Amino acid sequence: MTANKRAAPARAAVPGYMIQDLVSDEKRWAALMVSAQAGNEEDYRTLLTELSRAIKHYLLSRIGAQHFVEDCVQDSLIAIHQARHTYDHHRLFRPWLFAIVRHKAIDTLRRQSSQQQLARQQELLVQHEPDDGHELDNSITRGRLLDGLSPQHREVLTLTKFIGLSNAEAATQLNISEGAVKVRVHRAIGKLTRLMEAEA
Repeated sequence: MTANKRAAPARAAVPGYMIQDLVSDEKRWAALMVSAQAGNEEDYRTLLTELSRAIKHYLLSRIGAQHFVEDCVQDSLIAIHQARHTYDHHRLFRPWLFAIVRHKAIDTLRRQSSQQQLARQQELLVQHEPDDGHELDNSITRGRLLDGLSPQHREVLTLTKFIGLSNAEAATQLNISEGAVKVRVHRAIGKLTRLMEAEA
């Protein structure tokens, strides 16, 4: 395998690329993994570098620029490392890869839901001054899975997860109760989780 092939940029899940580009990635990644399974550390590093970019784009295109995307990329790479011996070169590489990534993304979304429940208790101890300067930022990159949410759920996720408002601040912006914000966030994350599971 030549150095040029190893250095070729990852193109997984990027809209607009031709089918032959995806086929090229499939063949290259499969070959790199087989080489890595045989002990070639250089090919393994090349593979993980390419997969890191591909996984990040895959996640951004589905769940948007959320703060936990980088963590999910790293969790996916760790899972790939741990499962690398299970890849069978007689089968396609991309389905094997993105099954792992979807699993990690679902775990991450579920963890976000659990963290939201803990945050509800902490908010009783922390007071935030209202900031009237916060507005819904229409330039935020949204993944296509967010299109599957209702406008109310997209709005509350944008305020709390993207912009970073507390539940109390989001409630002020939306002119609803803090309890209603918590319910909407919980349901929105649940819906995202189901949409990600449906892709599997």
